[in-house]
Amino acid sequence: MDFIEVTPQLYMFRFSIGQAYLWRDADDDLTLIDAGWVDAAPRIEAAIRSVGLRPEGLRRIVLTHCHRDHVGAAGELAARNGAQVLAHALDAPVVRGEAPVPEPVLLDWEVPLYEHGLTVPVAPPTRVDREVTDGDELGFGDGARVVHTPGHTGGSIAVHLPRHGVLFAGDTVASVGQVGLGVFHVDPEAAKASMRRLAALEPRTVCFGHGDPLTTDAAAVLRTAATRDATAAQP
Repeated sequence: MDFIEVTPQLYMFRFSIGQAYLWRDADDDLTLIDAGWVDAAPRIEAAIRSVGLRPEGLRRIVLTHCHRDHVGAAGELAARNGAQVLAHALDAPVVRGEAPVPEPVLLDWEVPLYEHGLTVPVAPPTRVDREVTDGDELGFGDGARVVHTPGHTGGSIAVHLPRHGVLFAGDTVASVGQVGLGVFHVDPEAAKASMRRLAALEPRTVCFGHGDPLTTDAAAVLRTAATRDATAAQP
C-alpha cells in the first residue's frame, strides 16, 4: 500500500486494486472515505501514524458504495478506533450482509477486468451507524455533503466539500488512463447522468476510487469527460 499526500489536509491510500482517502480537519478530526480491503486496517493505522496523526482520531468512515474493495476494513477500523460507519440507505443492507451485492451490466471488454477485480477478498458484514441520503451534511470538511450518484450501485454516493473544492467521486468516474466513466455499473445510463451531475459541481480536486486524483484543471477535465462519455455505446 502507498500513502500519498494530495493536499495538506488530504491523503490517499493506494492499494493494488482501489484507493481510499483520509481527510484531516484543523483539530486533527479524521475522516476516512472508503476503507480498502478486509486486511488493510493495520496498514491504514500505520500510515496515519506516519504523518503524526492518531488513528483514534478517526471520527467517521464514509463508504461511497457497497463493493468489497471499499468496505473491507471499515468494520475493524470502526471497532478499534470508535469511528462511525456511514453509507447510503440503498447500499446499507448490502454493507451489513443483509442483501446480495448487485450484479453489474458488463460490456464485453469489462468481463476479464471484472473477474480480475474479484480477486479482492470478500468484505465481511459491516455495521452501518448512519444511513445517509442526497444532500445530507456529514460533519466534517467545513460542510461536506452527500451527492447521491446512482448507477455504479443503487446507493453509490460522492462526497463534496464545496468550501475546499474537493470531490470524492467513488467509482462513478475513474482516472485510469484518462478521466472518464467508471466500469462495472448496474445502470450505465444512470451512471452517465451521475457523472454529469458531478461535473456541474465544478470541483478543483477530484479523488477517484481508481486512478490518480485530478488536481489541475479538474472542473474542465471532468466536464469534457462527462460530455464525451454521454454518448458512449451501451451493451
